[in-house]
Parts: sequence; C-alpha cells; structure tokens
Amino acid sequence: MKHLNILVFSASFGAGHVRAAQALIEELHRQDAQTKINHVDFGAFLSRTFNVFLKSTYIEVIKHTPKLWGKFYYRTAKIPPHSVFQRFLSGLGRRELLKYIHAGQPPDLIICTYPTVAIVLAELRQQHTLATPLVTVITDYGLHNHWVHPGVDLYIVGCDRVCEGLLRHGISKDKIKVTGIPVSPRFENPLSRKKIALRLGIHPARLTLLVMGGAYGVLDNAKYLLKYLDALPDTLQILMVCGKDERLYRSLDETIQEARHQILRFGFVNNVEELMTVSDLIITKAGGLTVSEALTRKLPVLIYKPIPGQEEENAAFLQTIGAGRVAYDDDELARIVEELVTQPEKLLLLRQAAERALPGRSAERAVKHMLDVWRRESTGVS
Repeated sequence: MKHLNILVFSASFGAGHVRAAQALIEELHRQDAQTKINHVDFGAFLSRTFNVFLKSTYIEVIKHTPKLWGKFYYRTAKIPPHSVFQRFLSGLGRRELLKYIHAGQPPDLIICTYPTVAIVLAELRQQHTLATPLVTVITDYGLHNHWVHPGVDLYIVGCDRVCEGLLRHGISKDKIKVTGIPVSPRFENPLSRKKIALRLGIHPARLTLLVMGGAYGVLDNAKYLLKYLDALPDTLQILMVCGKDERLYRSLDETIQEARHQILRFGFVNNVEELMTVSDLIITKAGGLTVSEALTRKLPVLIYKPIPGQEEENAAFLQTIGAGRVAYDDDELARIVEELVTQPEKLLLLRQAAERALPGRSAERAVKHMLDVWRRESTGVS
C-alpha cells in the first residue's frame, strides 16, 4: 500500500482556514498514520513585512471598521476571475511556492483551505507547470469570486448554495462535492455532558450559554453582554472564551467577581468540542468553522453583529436552515437572548434544526473525495 505525501496550505488570517486544514490532517492520519503531511502557512511565501502588514491590517479592520471590510469584500466579489486584480493575486508568492514544491519529494496531492494560495496554484495547474492534483476547500457558506478558478481539480464545499455558485461560474459539477465544511473528527465523538460539566465545576442540568469571540477576541462589547446575561432572572451559567485577547480577559475581573450567576472565563482553548457539549446556546461571531463545529455538536447559534462579507453569508445560511438567530445590535441581542432563555420551546426548535443541518462526518467525506481524485490522477482512469 502506498503511503501518500500530501501538502496542505492554509493561512493564519483568522483561525478558520487553519482549523479546516487541521481537521483534514487529523482524518488523513486517522485513515493512514504513515501518510506524510506538510502543513504550511501561505504567509511564509510572502515577504515578512508584507505578511505582518496584511495580517495586522485584517485584524484591525474587522475589529474596528467592519463596514470597510464589507465594502472591500463585496466589491472584489464582483471582479471576474481573470481580471487584473485576480492576475495580481495569482502571482503572489508564485516563484517561492514552486521552488518549495519542487525542492523535496513531489507531493501526491495538494490541499488548500485559503483562497489566494489556491488561485496561485490553480493558475500553475492550468498552465501545466504543476503536475500535482489540487483540492480547494471553501471555508464559508457563501462564495467569493476569489475562490473560483478552472484549474482546481476538486472543490470541497459546505452547502448546496456554494455548489450552485461554482456552477454559475462555469465549474463542472463533477469537480464539486458537498460534504459540509471539514471539522475535526473530535466534534463527531460521543461525549458525556455530565462528566465534562463536573470536571469544569458547573451544574450538568443547568441552562448553559457559551460566549466565544474568535481566536482574536473580536466579540464587541463582551463586558456589556456578560452583565446583561447575569441580570436575567433565570438560573443559568455562562462560559466565556476570550481567545487570544488578553486585554478582554483581564477586563472581566470585576464583572465575574460581582456576578450572581456562575461565569467561567477562558483564554485560548483547545477543548471547544467539550465546551459546546455542555452548552445549550452559543453566542459568537459567524466564522465558517465555528458555525460548522457548533452544528456538528447540534448546538444552536446566536450570531452577534456579523461582519459584512463572509460572516453575513454564514449568518444567512444559519437563518435559512433555522438553526440560529442573528442580532445586529445590543438591543436585539438582549431581546433574542431573553426570548430563548425564557421560552425553552423556541430554543428546542433551534436545536432540532441544528441536529438536521449537516450530513455529518464532514472531514471523512471530504478525504474520501480527495483520495478519489488522487487515484484517478495516478491511474489515468476517469
């Protein structure tokens, strides 16, 4: 049996692209522990100054001027795949990428969870400069033109809406597989709410709200939110994940000390699947991976102030399937939370929709289709 050599590209512009890549790597190793996998950050192929500038600018824009990001997102979404802008993007890091790929043992398969590197490699693939089959994993529930290129051999997508968007852009149906956005197999495993709750020191049967702001803590006005939740008369408990935002973490000292309800505070965590297991509702930003992980754990989602662009599209997907609600300001957030806390039948309807939302085993399904592409390429059988 041949043990594959696989190259995985993601990028640390937000944690979702990296988490999708890690989910696929976990599943590939689960199927064959001897698979050789190199997981590389696309930013490593850009100049250090340019990469740091892009990353810091992106984080600052989505935290402080999200409407500006939205304008950029929607305007660039209308640019044709072969425009000057797209040709510029398809040249980023091109020479360095080729040099890296050709430096060692040729990979059997390349997987991309970030659009820019996918476009660069797809252009090389179409020009027959790159011989390795290329898989692109779209990590949101909406489609931006930046993902689209005919040189991609296989698209892994989260829902029919993204599939339909690719078809409208001329991508053939046999190149698209709807598997759900890949999440770690850990989110599929049966877990005991009671055991995890007791280990965390919370009540297993009490209504539990999980508040997450993403890896960089971009949940606006978290202190207000906690104070509002604590003022609710119902008996509940709150899990607050601050991510890498140390300032936010420290700023909650007084709020937690004075709280009537139990509030557990966390920084950056690696056990999100456990926190979701003991929760009845997650209040969060609308990242594609966070939404997918919550739905995989059958957890209803309340989106708070979705950033214009991909987050708005993820929020729209949640509302369409009935597994989540969206609050665009503090007053709406307060109203929805009170409604769901005091009317448990409405929270139950959201949970039931979440249970039906995804086909399950997303990473396993995705890997199966990826390996099929490799087999066809290696044997020449279509």
